[in-house]
Amino acid sequence: MTQLDWAIIAVYLLAVVGLGVAAGFLQRKGATGGEGGHYFLAGNTLGWPVIGLAMFAANISTVHLVSLAEAAYKFGLVFGNFEWMAGFTLVLLSLFFAPLYLRSKVATLPDFLERRFNRGCRDVLSIVSLFSAIVIHMGVALYTAAWVLRGILGLAPGATILGIDALMLFIIVLGVLTGIYTMVGGLLAVVWTESVQTVLLLVGAVVITTVGYIKIGGWSALAQTLATHPHPLAAVPGSNVTWGTANFLHMARPPSDPSGLVWYSMLLGYPVLGIWYWCCDQTIVQRVLAAKDERHARLGPLFCAFLKIWPVFFFVLPGVICVALVQKNAFGGAAPQTAADAYTFMVTHLLPVGLKGLVAAAMLAAAMQTCSAALNSTATLVAYDLFKRHNPAISDHRLVRIGKITTVAGTILAIVCSPIFGHYTTIFEGINKLISYVAPPITCVFLLGVFWKRASGKSALITLLAGMLLGFITFYLDWNNIYRGDFMLIAFLLFVACVVIMVATTFLFPEPLKAEARILVWEDWREPLRGEAGGHGLGNYRVLTVVVLVVFAVLYVIFR
Repeated sequence: MTQLDWAIIAVYLLAVVGLGVAAGFLQRKGATGGEGGHYFLAGNTLGWPVIGLAMFAANISTVHLVSLAEAAYKFGLVFGNFEWMAGFTLVLLSLFFAPLYLRSKVATLPDFLERRFNRGCRDVLSIVSLFSAIVIHMGVALYTAAWVLRGILGLAPGATILGIDALMLFIIVLGVLTGIYTMVGGLLAVVWTESVQTVLLLVGAVVITTVGYIKIGGWSALAQTLATHPHPLAAVPGSNVTWGTANFLHMARPPSDPSGLVWYSMLLGYPVLGIWYWCCDQTIVQRVLAAKDERHARLGPLFCAFLKIWPVFFFVLPGVICVALVQKNAFGGAAPQTAADAYTFMVTHLLPVGLKGLVAAAMLAAAMQTCSAALNSTATLVAYDLFKRHNPAISDHRLVRIGKITTVAGTILAIVCSPIFGHYTTIFEGINKLISYVAPPITCVFLLGVFWKRASGKSALITLLAGMLLGFITFYLDWNNIYRGDFMLIAFLLFVACVVIMVATTFLFPEPLKAEARILVWEDWREPLRGEAGGHGLGNYRVLTVVVLVVFAVLYVIFR
């Protein structure tokens, strides 16, 4: 890294903060729905391109660049399943969940759950959503961004700066910068900065993948190198690597695969995680809640589904290319210090001066955009679910002030919680393990809640509480190395247990469907497919849904 690269990084980060602050000043006038509506939901002005891009941006961050490349460096393309299978759950959001969310006119998903069931369900989901935003979204984003800075500086793990652990120092600096523009600008600042940063992030990812792909000599050379050379980590003392790289370009893996992602556990477990993350998580779905109308709310997730095709090629594949380049000694004997350094290693060893700084800046900004999205959703949850619920007459101005205070508090908590991800084998494994413990009861309650009229409020609350208890027990066993099983299969089994609990308790504690909840339940699963589609060609959500499903099916046939 040269002085030019560092100057680009500094200027870029300052520009991102400035853009977010500018959005805050511009959104104060002419807001639809009052000051609060504009701060938290951008005045319900978002069209489908912005929704899709903002959903993609809230999901894609430095976490993906670092952790997917890390996982690919160790296990190949198999972790790309988390990207492509997201396309199918985004279809569910578009067809079945988004119309109900827009119909209910809620600002938060806990609010939706209260209208469908009861206040207790809202409280539980609010707590879980806050945990998700602060730990799963923000914590891991700050941790991976700090890891990127450490790698760019060439610091060894555990290095200190001015007597402070370097990783922790970087986490604090990035967290504070993100908190500033999110606190000032609200959701409009989030979607503005997300849109700019995602474009630059994708450009950088395309460049690094293209350069690496050309350097390795194309797909045939990549496949041949992987099939005929040992894994680079096998030469590292104490690594105990016994697997090869011949299977690295396949997505479906047998039970003996060292990644632990067996094809049937992915098929059973991912929908449990994916429905919660893409259909029921406040941080992601808040963009849909801010849609102009139902048509935009449906098309936005489908556009996001198309965008989810590319991470496998531009975020996962670089880790595989890095393995092959190291195998061919393309870096003169140099190799990443750890698997988590794979992407940073590619940036610093393949890109020219100036472009290194731009890509590194995009990686850091990507983490900031994930944090800002999570902070805004946290502020929305606290303002509406904790304060406005108990004081409906509270002014919009005071709600915004509460949201800003929450942003500061959320930033501090995320900084404190972020080091938890250093406990896991890979960062991406850590994210998905935490999700697998949290998601099952929420996925169960939302699915049965919108498709089964008989599902009662008492049964939903019992299921949420029992499911969270089961998830905590599983987390405790895993964290303390008492039992570590296939976490995707465990997620599916927890989901099945929650379904059994909810069905049984519904019959034990039956309740009539509330009048206000009638519009929040589908009479028939085909009902949302019969509505006005709007638009022509790909502007018709039915046509676009078919195209999305066909594209992902073809991709799985090719990379099976």
